[in-house]
Amino acid sequence: MPNSTLRYFKGSAIFTVACLAAGWGLGYSGEQSHPAALSTVFIVAVLAVLEVSLSFDNAVVNAKVLATMDPVWQRRFITWGIIIAVFGMRIVFPLLIVGIMAEISPWQALKLAASQPDEYARLMTEAHVSIAAFGGSFLAMVGLKYFFDVHKNVHWVRAVEEPLTKLGKIEAVEIALVLVTLYLITKALPDADDLPFLLSGMLGIVTFVLVEGVSALMGVEDEGPKLVGKSGFASFLYLEVLDASFSFDGVIGAFALTNNLFVIALGLGVGAMFVRSLTIMLVEKGTLTEYLYLEHGAFWAILALAAMMLAGSFMHIPEVVTGLIGAVLIGLSFLSSVRHNRQEVLDRH
Repeated sequence: MPNSTLRYFKGSAIFTVACLAAGWGLGYSGEQSHPAALSTVFIVAVLAVLEVSLSFDNAVVNAKVLATMDPVWQRRFITWGIIIAVFGMRIVFPLLIVGIMAEISPWQALKLAASQPDEYARLMTEAHVSIAAFGGSFLAMVGLKYFFDVHKNVHWVRAVEEPLTKLGKIEAVEIALVLVTLYLITKALPDADDLPFLLSGMLGIVTFVLVEGVSALMGVEDEGPKLVGKSGFASFLYLEVLDASFSFDGVIGAFALTNNLFVIALGLGVGAMFVRSLTIMLVEKGTLTEYLYLEHGAFWAILALAAMMLAGSFMHIPEVVTGLIGAVLIGLSFLSSVRHNRQEVLDRH
């Protein structure tokens, strides 16, 4: 990897070393043994890889929106945004979820995570249906909005994408499709879960509509794939909600490896930092412009993640499958972009 590319990941590498060292400290302090410390370091590393694999498409979409923001808001997202992503979405948000489920304060939830990690994990897992509905619905709206855009004239999977742009002429077709999907999924859920699932899914749709509404109120005239592109605050808000939706799957999946909140925060935090570095690299190198279909692959990956999050409310889908599908879709779109570029060179000659 050239030095010009490596420089984007220098800060993430330093942060990774610090988190691995903290993981060693956490593991050793718990059982006072080196094997326990090594085991914790390994879990932190695995969680970081999991987060990156689940969020690579997030980085591509982040880069797409970030490229349209003015420099001031770009800097704010790169600095404040990563603080919110690492500490807010990976630490504070799970505490809020557990607090709501157990009807306790976030501080009490933190003490519960430290003193009774099994109970904390149980409460967090119990909220999975509602979390999946919210995150899945929001991501589905993001993906469908992109493919239903009537102004979209570049297609990767033309046989599918071109008809979708024509369907986009139907007002609010993506909302109708997501609502119908939510209703059908409730038929596969236990009676106790169907109403929370439906309400959480509707909240995900409303959140997406509100974020776009903020953009419209601020006078953003662009539509289509830019979503909330040129409005600094609206773009910042959109990216944070998007990151939250992506982080849900990682936070829940992390409990398969450990129920220690702090170990989870370290691992997912490392992943979030690498996603940030990747986003900055994609923006500054103009990668999305150079590789025509990379953006399409990211949005297909978002739709795939949305589908798996929603399906995960009534069936178990291994996190490795979720991460691999996104990586495969983006990899295929990258290869298609390379072939497209080579063909253009041949056509010119």
